[in-house]
Amino acid sequence: MFSRSTSQPTPVRGRFAPSPSGRMHLGNLCCALLAWLSVRSQNGEMLLRIEDLDPDRCTREKAELLMDDLTWLGLTWDEGPGHERTHAPYYQSARRELYESALSELRAKNDVYPCFCTRAELHAVSAPHAGDGTFRYPGLCRNLTPAEAEEKSRTRRPSLRFRAPDESVTFEDLYCGPQNINVQSTFGDFIVRRSDGVHAYQLAVTVDDALMGVTEVVRGRDLLPSTGCQIQLFHALGHTPPHYGHIPLLVNRDGRRLSKRERDLDIGVLRTRFTPEELLGRMANLLGFLDRPEKITLTELIPVYKAWYETADTPKFPKNCVVPDNFAIK
Repeated sequence: MFSRSTSQPTPVRGRFAPSPSGRMHLGNLCCALLAWLSVRSQNGEMLLRIEDLDPDRCTREKAELLMDDLTWLGLTWDEGPGHERTHAPYYQSARRELYESALSELRAKNDVYPCFCTRAELHAVSAPHAGDGTFRYPGLCRNLTPAEAEEKSRTRRPSLRFRAPDESVTFEDLYCGPQNINVQSTFGDFIVRRSDGVHAYQLAVTVDDALMGVTEVVRGRDLLPSTGCQIQLFHALGHTPPHYGHIPLLVNRDGRRLSKRERDLDIGVLRTRFTPEELLGRMANLLGFLDRPEKITLTELIPVYKAWYETADTPKFPKNCVVPDNFAIK
């Protein structure tokens, strides 16, 4: 049974949930740092979860390296791998039964349905939403009869889609301010389990945050639109959503988003050039809550971040943050 949350007050509980598909880069590190500082500045608890649902890209070896990098920088966690407590396991690949339990609950309420559409079929009938490459699902399989679904399943394994209500999802983002997202008009009914049986990010992250008692999520701004999907799933499963804060994407001077291909900003390179205190100072300066890139410890950085958060206007960050060419030059 997919357990329900209680109404008991809980302390601030944040998380960092990286995908071990490669070495972390500067953008991942800034997200981990802000999530950690936000929790520590509120005397809360930090949880580490490894989002390794994709078996083709994620390995335990990469996860171990990721945790070593976090530990090197001092971004320790209260619960997670190596610090097991009541919410284990902490690898999503070991939590599939929990996702299936949630799907069973959604099925019982007719909140999900099978979709037999191929990617090519969807691209043929849809245009990218708002020019950002995101396609809105047009609902082709939404009203299939049981007999029609049975017939189609003989030749193709379906994905599962959530029936997204056609209503606005509103919330106050910790860094971006008031948000209003209509999931149906933006994404349509979204996938919660792929046709190959892999549970989709939207479902897994919602179930994990709910069952692990997460009250605050700090992550990249690219995930801001999909927050509406997760809030709708939280409500459908009878849970209260956490507070969300979305930080700017790091881009180079040409406006291209940083990725794991940016080797100079890979933590493997950064660890050879800086001490943790030097790197922390540079990141804090890049994000705007330290005036200059000076050495600083995490302990010293907590009150600096707290003072910045309490006095900075909202939105507290620009949409994108340009990384200077000399960032990795000592």
